Amino acid sequence: MSPFSITLFFLLFSTLFFIPTHQRQHPHPLDPLTPEEITQVQAIVRDSYPNSTHVLTFQYVGLEQLPKSSVLSWIRNPSIETLHRRSFVIARIDQTTHEIIVDLSLHQVISDQVYDGYGYPLLTFEEQNAANQLPFQYSPFLESINKRGLKIEEVVCGSFTVGWFGQKKRSKRIVKVMCYYLDGTVNVYMRPIEGISLTVDLEDMKITHFKDRITVPIPKADGTDYRGSKQTPPFGPHLKGITVVQPDGPSFKIDGHRIRWANWDFHLSFDTRAGPVISVASIFDVDKQKFRQVLYKGFVSEVYVPYMDLTEEWYFRTFFDAGEYGYGLSAVPLEPITDCPENAYFIDAYFASQNGMPVKMPNIFCIFERLSGDIMWRHTETLIPGNMVREVRPDVSLVVRMVSTVGNYDYINDWEFKQSGSIKVTVGLTGLLEVRGSVYTHKDQIEEEVFGTLLAENTLGPHHDHFLTYHLDVDVDGDANSFVKSRMQVTPVTDDKLHRKSYWRVVSETAKTESDARIKLGLEQADLLVVNPNKRTSMGNFIGYRLIPGSSTSPISSQDDYPQIRGAFTNYNVWVTPYNKSEKWAGGVYADQSRGDNTLATWSLRNRIIENRDIVLWYTVGFHHVPCQEDFPVMPTISSGFELRPTNFFEKNPVLKVKPPQPIQWTNCSACR
Repeated sequence: MSPFSITLFFLLFSTLFFIPTHQRQHPHPLDPLTPEEITQVQAIVRDSYPNSTHVLTFQYVGLEQLPKSSVLSWIRNPSIETLHRRSFVIARIDQTTHEIIVDLSLHQVISDQVYDGYGYPLLTFEEQNAANQLPFQYSPFLESINKRGLKIEEVVCGSFTVGWFGQKKRSKRIVKVMCYYLDGTVNVYMRPIEGISLTVDLEDMKITHFKDRITVPIPKADGTDYRGSKQTPPFGPHLKGITVVQPDGPSFKIDGHRIRWANWDFHLSFDTRAGPVISVASIFDVDKQKFRQVLYKGFVSEVYVPYMDLTEEWYFRTFFDAGEYGYGLSAVPLEPITDCPENAYFIDAYFASQNGMPVKMPNIFCIFERLSGDIMWRHTETLIPGNMVREVRPDVSLVVRMVSTVGNYDYINDWEFKQSGSIKVTVGLTGLLEVRGSVYTHKDQIEEEVFGTLLAENTLGPHHDHFLTYHLDVDVDGDANSFVKSRMQVTPVTDDKLHRKSYWRVVSETAKTESDARIKLGLEQADLLVVNPNKRTSMGNFIGYRLIPGSSTSPISSQDDYPQIRGAFTNYNVWVTPYNKSEKWAGGVYADQSRGDNTLATWSLRNRIIENRDIVLWYTVGFHHVPCQEDFPVMPTISSGFELRPTNFFEKNPVLKVKPPQPIQWTNCSACR
């Protein structure tokens, strides 16, 4: 790039996007609600129900989506009049679900609708904690604990959603409460008190059913504690110190929730249900000297975790971690140095508690530049006599990370932006297994179906799945896009004069309707592209982005199994739907006790036109988990994900002229001396 081009680039970048905080006249329309705004929402809703007899709880408080056209107009011209800030609230009022829209600019409720369909909203921390404490004042439970010879002060309990299994009658809002035993460990999930189950009515907050079915040995505490201070020799290998140094500081800039790094510009928000929300991501094209749209909005839409254990205390464990518990609500503070490297920058988040007041969640996001030794591109030319040419560019990327701990599992969520234009999305699974107590101490004793693996004495790890469905509103250089499946088709050679018997060629098919775009990965080899059919490169190719899947995993359960009816949005790895701002949650707005009647799978039955339209790509990352002994007592991280990669989006390699970061003298680099 010429010095003039470099100067022009930074001048354009700073003029369009580097707006100092003190000069910004209006908040970004995609910014999450501030603590002050959450407090304002609470006051407005409560003022709408002044009667002191009303029982009012806030189950979800988030930003109401504005029309995409309005948001994009504001981004192009931030000096225009402030867009009205609105909040979408799901509240329980006198045991009825209300969908409330609050206009913060007008300071009033502008819509209040009662939802009377199937399913219930997110659980709150407060009601789960209250349900977990009920067994300790319940005589039959205390008698069962005493009968087992356990110390009640070492017992802890947790709440589990109950799913739906074909019953016609609408159930109340209930949870199952299962309990665990400490007594020598903090790893409660490795010590279940098997055979006892309680049902709690969340509205009346009382136990409505109790059963002590069987007595099973509680797994031993020995060897279950994962804390470093509790480990004893022999220890594993000891590595010497490793650090990350950026003597000139980070290369990214953060203005509120807007992040600019290298050639990327995007917005990061927080939602109690989805967690991180990446919006209005665009990339600077050096050749065209302008920013170009890539992704309007991307987030985790649902996390479906069905267990395969059919025993009475387990069959209902078919969780929707986002729609029932809140994937963002379950986010945990990130630890500097261990969760994120030394060069990370941390961002807090806020959510509304059950009473509607804001609660701070510190260090929920970390943002850092990654230089891990990967190569962005390289070549060594040895063909030219007497002149070996070598060019290498190290790969430096930007990572946005959040960890969601939903009960026993820790999900590590990374959105990684590469200078080449790719967005890599990765989820890592670690934490603890849910295990079932058992009478077995050795595999050879087992002659029945136990639905899992014997991991330790009296400890079974049930088979289960994890499916994370992502909502990806991809806008490739504009919002009029098409979905193209390019198959590699084997073609026989019939001409005897040719020396080959076959070759493969690319046969491309543009999906006309939603049914054309449903894909189960692994059945055929194909490139999956979102293209802008209205724009071409100078060579005549449609510009686009390719979806590069990770490992392909699909549900094995029969489609008439009740959990799979609810989770039918995982029947295909890929779906494409026309943009509809009300279609955010793949498992439906009300996932708790849902019946699968308002999901991505049912929306797609309308078979709407998706060619040359504003479309949304849905992709499911899946894991079939057959537990093994290495998962005990804490599970090493396993990861998968996908990549959105530019395909004929640029005229040539967009990182050809990227310069490597300034070198730092390393004392242990023998080749650097």
